[in-house]
Amino acid sequence: MVRILLLTFVIVAVAIVLLGVKVLFVKGGKFPSGHTGDSPALRKKGIGCAADDK
Repeated sequence: MVRILLLTFVIVAVAIVLLGVKVLFVKGGKFPSGHTGDSPALRKKGIGCAADDK
């Protein structure tokens, strides 16, 4: 049981570090936007964010 929890913690920690590499090590780095309205490819297809359709 302890082994599984430790393995889970290690996997989650590695995932967080890998997701934050650009933010931590690149000057001016930031997480990419998760909004569909901010994606040029989706806007080109006419797909927008439901929150923007007020």
